Order: sequence, then structure tokens, then C-alpha cells
Amino acid sequence: MSASPSELLIATIARLLAGCRNVVIGNASPIPGSGALLARELSGGEMRVTILGSREYSDLTNGGVELFDRAAQGRVDAFFLGGGQIDGEANINLVGAGEYPRTEVRWPGSYGSAQLYFLVPRVILFREEHTPRVLVPKVDFVSAPGTSPAGVYRPGGPWKLLTGLALFGFDRPRKRFALESVHPGHTVEEVVDGTGFEFDRPALVPTTPEPEPRMLQLIRGKIRGEIAETYPKFAAGLAG
Repeated sequence: MSASPSELLIATIARLLAGCRNVVIGNASPIPGSGALLARELSGGEMRVTILGSREYSDLTNGGVELFDRAAQGRVDAFFLGGGQIDGEANINLVGAGEYPRTEVRWPGSYGSAQLYFLVPRVILFREEHTPRVLVPKVDFVSAPGTSPAGVYRPGGPWKLLTGLALFGFDRPRKRFALESVHPGHTVEEVVDGTGFEFDRPALVPTTPEPEPRMLQLIRGKIRGEIAETYPKFAAGLAG
């Protein structure tokens, strides 16, 4: 059986997290959570995975406060951020669409996204939806900036952008995304049409690798059981 779109994203995330020691997954993130658990399994259990909202896979005793402390101490290697809008300079908008403060659409808010964006070395921007509505030329409100002026202390920032169509890398000095691969069944033209900002791409764009057989076996077995503790509805939708 071939991999589903969710399984492809889970496997891609696991590959991106290879070599990390400490990974934290935010709320409402079943695919990143599954990818992190898969990466931990593939690492032989050496990776520490913290999933907010989980009892089994979180050792935080003070919630977000402790998470921010860990990030400030350099004890978080990777984190995932999304946004109602993401632009070509990796700015994210978690506040709302339209002119602030009279936004036409209101989203949950920025919370601690800006602090984590500045401190975590590998921030992976993740949105399944890949449309010009999400990937915009310029965000309506900057919840967290993708880059900072020279002289600003910033060990963290955007590293990759993963969507339901493709994987991008981010060049911080140039403030620009570059297309790294297109997911199976999709085309570069789809990516271009669905992206509201300009980006670099090679003459021949690779296809995102499918999950290896062992990865699929783990996703549909052990990982499915582990992520069900936090996201039972999502787990039920994974192939058995």
C-alpha cells in the first residue's frame, strides 16, 4: 500500500529531525507530533520528544513557562510554527487577516511564537494548506519576524517550510525560500500557482522521498498507538 499524504509528511518530518536531541511539539499538531515520535524511534530512543497537551510524552511541570525557559537555555533543538499567513521572508501571522486592529478574520494569537522563533535553531514552518491565501506576498500582521537586523542576537529562526505540496529551505541572509522538493503526485506548476510569493528553485526539482517500508510499518503500528494518546481521532485515520 502506498503512503497517504499524512504519512508522507510524517516521514518527511522524521527525516528533517534526524540528529536533534530535544524536540518540542506545540498544541494541535498531530502530524509534527507523529513525525517527532517516528524520529525518536529511528534514533533508537535517543531523541527527547515533548508534546504539549500529552500526559505520556511531556515532562513539563509548568507548561509554556518551562518551555520558554528551556528554549532560552538552548535546550530545544527544533520546534514547529504555523500561521494563518506566511510570507516570502518567513514572517508569520497568527493574529488575523485584514488591517490590524480591525481584522476581518481573527486567529488564536501569537502566544510565545516570537520568542521561540528567536531562540530555537531549527524552526520548521508547517501548513498542510498550500494556497495563495496562506502563502502570501506580505503578512497582514507580523506575529513573529522571519529575520532580524544585523546586530540582533538571534540563535534561532526559520529553517524549513513544509506544506501539503512541497518542502522549502530558507536562506536567512537572503531572506528567501528555495524549493527543495515536490511531493509525489504534484507538480512544480502547482506549487508556483499555490504560492503567493516568489522563491528560488533548481532546474530539476526533486520529488520528496516516499516513506521507506520500515517507516510505514512504524507509522501504522507503534507511532499510531503512541500519537493516539494525544490525538485519538487523527490516529484512527491512519492506516492500520
